[in-house]
Amino acid sequence: MELHDVWFVLIAVLWTGYFFLEGFDFGVGVLTKLLARNRVEKRVLINTIGPVWDGNEVWLLTAGGATFAAFPEWYATLFSGFYLPLLIILICLIVRGVAFEYRAKRPEEHWQRNWEEAIFWTSLIPAFLWGVAFGNIVRGVKIDQEMEYVGTFGDLLNPYAILGGLVTLTLFTFHGTVFTALKTVGDIRERARKLARNLGLVTAVLALGFLGWTQLERGDGPSLVAMVVAVVALVAALGANQAGREGWSFALSGVTIVAAVAMLFLTLFPNVMPSSLNEAWSLTVTNASSSPYTLKIMTWCAGIATPMVLLYQGWTYWVFRKRIGTQHIADPH
Repeated sequence: MELHDVWFVLIAVLWTGYFFLEGFDFGVGVLTKLLARNRVEKRVLINTIGPVWDGNEVWLLTAGGATFAAFPEWYATLFSGFYLPLLIILICLIVRGVAFEYRAKRPEEHWQRNWEEAIFWTSLIPAFLWGVAFGNIVRGVKIDQEMEYVGTFGDLLNPYAILGGLVTLTLFTFHGTVFTALKTVGDIRERARKLARNLGLVTAVLALGFLGWTQLERGDGPSLVAMVVAVVALVAALGANQAGREGWSFALSGVTIVAAVAMLFLTLFPNVMPSSLNEAWSLTVTNASSSPYTLKIMTWCAGIATPMVLLYQGWTYWVFRKRIGTQHIADPH
């Protein structure tokens, strides 16, 4: 296996880790309006992800940096062609981070309510747009012979990509719902389990449609296996949730995300960004990659840094592993 193939796999792993981890905290952000009945319950939800949300975003920064270094042509075409949706995602992530930090800085109810509203929208919008972006990457976009995107923003809003956005939005919210059931106690835990049951059914229908469409157009044997794993894991997550096994339900919803993202990258390879104008103009792992020397240096750096990141993130989750409920929220007065 060539180094550019290795880095394609590593970037796929980074995006998978990002969607697994950031997926559930996007979902919890959406639940601040769907599940919480009052501001105390909103605080419970926010506190479940408070210690970990910023660490989850490390995976996005690493995935973006690795793409820039390993596949500069892919990075340049992607970020220029998808400039507007990626800019919207960036703004949302900035506002979201500020909202988490500033929400409790002042006691006024309207101040905290406004920041909680920001958390909801800046969780929902990126969860949808990431699906739109990856849907377009897999489907193919208008790339000319100069490796430049020549389409418009409207071209990105096609039925396949919009369906992909709905899948990521519902799947991340389902993932966040079973995480909430895993991390809370009392009434909010029971309501999270009930919501997960209903939301999971909607997610299963949308995911089956999107993955089936992907398989029919671009799939092969390995992608079919990944699709089957994703669907079976999602059904099993629903069963575990119904049985009150929140840990298993969360793990299986994570397997669903991992298998679904793996399927997308399997259908993409050896392309990194197919051209819908002419297949010969597609960006591939070969024509979009950096020099072998650059990839070699990156491989050594990744081998040293990656275990450190995994260790400190694992330690963080271990320290903040206990459940919380409304009884753990101090009276603001």
